Amino acid sequence: MSNSADSPPTGSSPARSRFRPVRVLTAAVFALAGLIFFTSFNTAKGTDIRTDASLLKLSDLIHERSRENGELDDVNASLRDDVEALAERDDGSTKAEDDKLAALEHNAGTQKLTGEAISVTLNDAPPDATAKLPGYPEPQPDYLVIHQQDLQAVVNALWQSGAKGIKVMDQRLISTSAVRCVGNTLILQGRVYSPPYKITAVGDPEKMQQALAASTAIQNYMVYVNVYGLGWKVTEDGTVTLPGYSGTVDLQYAKPVE
Repeated sequence: MSNSADSPPTGSSPARSRFRPVRVLTAAVFALAGLIFFTSFNTAKGTDIRTDASLLKLSDLIHERSRENGELDDVNASLRDDVEALAERDDGSTKAEDDKLAALEHNAGTQKLTGEAISVTLNDAPPDATAKLPGYPEPQPDYLVIHQQDLQAVVNALWQSGAKGIKVMDQRLISTSAVRCVGNTLILQGRVYSPPYKITAVGDPEKMQQALAASTAIQNYMVYVNVYGLGWKVTEDGTVTLPGYSGTVDLQYAKPVE
């Protein structure tokens, strides 16, 4: 007599366990964890990847490249002096040609410049600054830092006053120089600077100070100086020698794809 369809045949092995998705999911989680541990070990190569010390931060890379660019500028300036000294020995040129070349170098800003100068120093406000005058809102973080337009306003006013030469921080400006800010740092000709920012100009001190006072952009900046404590200092420096520009003068520009 045959067994009923609802019960297993006599003498047969017990019925197999039912399929359990939870067990499969658990196994997959452990497999994934094992893969992560293996990848972490292979990446670390014995180092502690949980600390920032094993990672080269972007800011560190930028400052290191800035330092290297500064050293290359110094080397380039020294080599340029050597080349000019050798060329002056006997270059076969006439005095008129030498005078014309000297005038071109002077106008280009590649030679040292000595004369009466003033300096303008701009600085961020204290991080805990509050409004000093009634009627003004409490400062936003954006109100307390030097912006690109602030530096450009000073440089533009000095040029408009007839300045013969300008130095920002330790670099001479030329016609292709671009004063750019990224965050709260200044990037000038491949080098990075932090505030305070010092701008030195050779020219007529009285005319330069008048131009600064007449600038609408600087007048707006002075509101933040008086209300929130941004730094502003103008000094007469007497006779100052600005360095000649020592970087490359080759123009770099985009080219169409051929």
